[in-house]
Amino acid sequence: MSEIVFSTVSHIKNELQKVIVGQDDAIEQILIAVLAEGHALIEGVPGTAKTLTVKTLSRIVNASFSRIQFTPDLMPSDITGTNVFNIANSTFNLRRGPVFTDILLADEINRTPPKTQAALLEAMEERQVTIDGDAYPLSPIFTVLATENPIEYEGTYPLPEAQLDRFQLKIVLGYPAEDAEREVVARWDAGFNAKRLDQVNIEPLSDPTAILHCRAAVTRARMEPGVQHYAVDLVRRTRAHPFVHYGASPRASVALLLCSKALAAMRGREFVTPDDVRDVVLPVLRHRLTLRAEAELDGVTADAVISDILRAAEVPR
Repeated sequence: MSEIVFSTVSHIKNELQKVIVGQDDAIEQILIAVLAEGHALIEGVPGTAKTLTVKTLSRIVNASFSRIQFTPDLMPSDITGTNVFNIANSTFNLRRGPVFTDILLADEINRTPPKTQAALLEAMEERQVTIDGDAYPLSPIFTVLATENPIEYEGTYPLPEAQLDRFQLKIVLGYPAEDAEREVVARWDAGFNAKRLDQVNIEPLSDPTAILHCRAAVTRARMEPGVQHYAVDLVRRTRAHPFVHYGASPRASVALLLCSKALAAMRGREFVTPDDVRDVVLPVLRHRLTLRAEAELDGVTADAVISDILRAAEVPR
């Protein structure tokens, strides 16, 4: 069954490369989140194609797409929807919000107050929303891909730890390499325009249920006990590291399992290796660690702590 995942992911990557240049690692990690039935927080400076990547992905996988531009005056009902009174028949009708979609782009999620940010919690965790006491199921492939800008803090509301933990991955999207940036400029000079995606020859997946089939194949991938113990050991070491105030929870251990299985399937295998675990551990854990104040003052980062843990942990043979 891993052949289904490998061929589907190869197609998606090939089509994305028609639009996105130089962000292969970020693209792979976004696909891991989609196949592992998780959500991803994408952090990067403006202009690094965060929004464009998500919009293009939704076209390729034949999924419905909604975008929410988070602002300080956004209300929870603007996300979930609300019941509107119909004067003609004296009944309330549900006006569905943008959360009723397949792929939801939560753009600049840290620009809205915590009350509105929290409106996504139930949707992300249970894939349903409750409006006036009634629960409404969301799409089977409902995925939140949120973006945030790391260089502006004035007028922003950092996500609380409880909500950060709901994101399976935190993806850091950096500047492209020089040759990739030259390719971007050359494409625009040749007539490419990111505002006109409909003019790009993007070939969507022929099977609209392909993502669901891939997810089923991912769940059948296996992780041997030795590799399981390795994954758990990495997570537990975050709680004992001298630079860490609060380490990752068991939810992180599960996320590391699921993402490792997704990566293994994407690589055409039905079993997980320690390399798969090591290759996803940074995006899985970096947003789940709370560093001690003195460590932050010394310039220590979560990625540096995780790298230190990787060097210290014994790799199973």
